[in-house]
Amino acid sequence: MFASILASGLAVGAVYALIGITYNTMFATSRVMSFTAGQLGMLGGVFGSLFMLRWGMPLIVALPLVLIACAAVGVVTEFVAVRPVLKSLDQHLYVLSTLALALMIQQVAAIKWSTEPQPFPRLFGLGSGAFDEKFWLPVLALAVTVGGLEYLYRKTLVGHAFLAVAEDNFAARALGLPERGLRVASYALAGAIGGLAGFSGGELLLAFFANGALLNFYGFVPIALGGLGNNRGALIGGLALGLFQQAANFIVGGIFSSVAVFALFIIVLLAAPQGLFGHAGARRV
Repeated sequence: MFASILASGLAVGAVYALIGITYNTMFATSRVMSFTAGQLGMLGGVFGSLFMLRWGMPLIVALPLVLIACAAVGVVTEFVAVRPVLKSLDQHLYVLSTLALALMIQQVAAIKWSTEPQPFPRLFGLGSGAFDEKFWLPVLALAVTVGGLEYLYRKTLVGHAFLAVAEDNFAARALGLPERGLRVASYALAGAIGGLAGFSGGELLLAFFANGALLNFYGFVPIALGGLGNNRGALIGGLALGLFQQAANFIVGGIFSSVAVFALFIIVLLAAPQGLFGHAGARRV
């Protein structure tokens, strides 16, 4: 029992953490909370099932295609739902624009794909019980993503440029950095991360159009708990959320586990509005 809760909690939590990192990656260069993050996770599962089960592609071909397709959706998000409202961020118009695009993606997926959960293929056929691949693949994907982002941000010029835009996009633009191009690139990167979340968790979540809304919420909780823009906080918050949710499922079950998650969410935000690992913003007056 304990092993099952631990394995499923870490796996689901890793998917939530990846969606939280997707939120953070888009937010860093635009200061926009894009509600398409969960839909990117949903598309990762749908595209994976489409390419591998319906079209018969091998994993080595299907995975890059999934990441490219989701990266393209990320770029479309920047062009369609983010760029037009960047001058009106104080009015929070991005809430309407990104939410509208998210709903459009969900409805198109329901119409073109299916309104019923569809199977997702076994990727390697390794492991059984608590060590089944469906439990450790999302954790592996999370580890690779966090490690890759740490290397990108700390060791490469492109990563330093991302950090400069995230810190102060006006100053970065004054220094000659291509702020708009970097923002588009960050949305492409976010799309690939979201697609990887859905693909690696496909054996757990299946290929289901309604996963988008679920991942939108449960992917937002880790960044609220860990601190907006803090990927390490999203990692810890996502894994903690997954373990708490699975334990609550076993103890109270059903709808009450969701109530427990909401209660934890509210308690943490009341205690630390900026998140457990976030920092209160300082404003010069």
